[in-house]
Amino acid sequence: MAKVLAVLYPDPVDGYPKTYARDDIPKITSYPDGQTAPTPSAIDFKPGQLLGSVSGELGLRKFLEKAGHTLVVTSDKEGPDSEFEKELPDAEVVISQPFWPAYMTKERFDKAKKLKLIITAGIGSDHTDLQAAMDKGVTVAEITYSNSISVAEHIVMMILALVRNYIPAYGWVVRGGWNIADSVERSYDLEGMNVGTVAAGRIGLAALRRLKPFGVKLHYTDKHRLPKAVEQELDLTYHPDVESLVKVCDVVTINAPLHPETEDLFNDKLIAKMKRGAYLVNTARGKIVNRDAVVRALESGQLAGYAGDVWFPQPAPKDHPWRTMPHHGMTPHISGTSLSAQTRYAAGTREILESYFAGKPIRTEYLIVDKGKLAGTGAKSYTAGDATKGAEAA
Repeated sequence: MAKVLAVLYPDPVDGYPKTYARDDIPKITSYPDGQTAPTPSAIDFKPGQLLGSVSGELGLRKFLEKAGHTLVVTSDKEGPDSEFEKELPDAEVVISQPFWPAYMTKERFDKAKKLKLIITAGIGSDHTDLQAAMDKGVTVAEITYSNSISVAEHIVMMILALVRNYIPAYGWVVRGGWNIADSVERSYDLEGMNVGTVAAGRIGLAALRRLKPFGVKLHYTDKHRLPKAVEQELDLTYHPDVESLVKVCDVVTINAPLHPETEDLFNDKLIAKMKRGAYLVNTARGKIVNRDAVVRALESGQLAGYAGDVWFPQPAPKDHPWRTMPHHGMTPHISGTSLSAQTRYAAGTREILESYFAGKPIRTEYLIVDKGKLAGTGAKSYTAGDATKGAEAA
């Protein structure tokens, strides 16, 4: 029987919820491209529950223990004395989420002698050294599309929050003020602006579709050009490279996966090519932008605002400069872990485990690494290599 080691984020500070704000959530059975939502044989949770924290256990305990497997769940993931490090050597399966990632470095692969499968409960497997996974013959899978629309909604929210100066205005209300001039001195209309996405995959394209009704001019760049019918439908302007896109856009949203080719993409040099006063939104991965270059651009006015849902490392240290830089709209990587999204990625995690333990193939769209090479979604989205360097700073 197998040991399954799950790294999940801590419970709420006031304890695991006894009640929820809503009694139900809409049932999603398929995604815009026709892919079906996760289809496990059963689930042992009520949709809409908090599943991504330690007490939620992704709803897996009953299923795994009934089959004779051992489930270990922890949020303690960093350092040689962490529970994760202690349990890793005899774990066959490791599960973690992008929001509270168990960074699977080469050193950890070397310790995990029995490891055969790594599952990302969500999307984005860059917290795993994919090169090490290929070298060790470990399968890496994620719940493709499970929270893509969740992130796309978050992108639209962040763009509006920056452009309309929502966060400072809300702050005046909380402090008892009625400071209209202060609230609107950095507030503009989104209508008529040029908005571009770096990568137009599932998340990027979903964001473009949601932005179209705002009357903006839409742009994109991607190594895989969209079909002409889609470009015409959304009146999209295609750019062959990132540089040509950022030069004309008032708002840029980053939706590319992190791998060696995209790491540190938005550095001082690229940000300098953006329009002065542009807004940058990053719900992809923190390492795609240069941490200090973003701070400098906000302080100088080159960027009018930066909103991000992703940091590096995660969780971010308390002294991370993005917490205190001006004109930001940072959140602690929550875009893809709404209670709605958790229902899907928890169900998808169980679906993968059911296939794995039954010796059946894992869905191709869930695969990132298989049989020593990039596979499935991984072959389309990633390049070989390691993007986990620096994770020890967590």
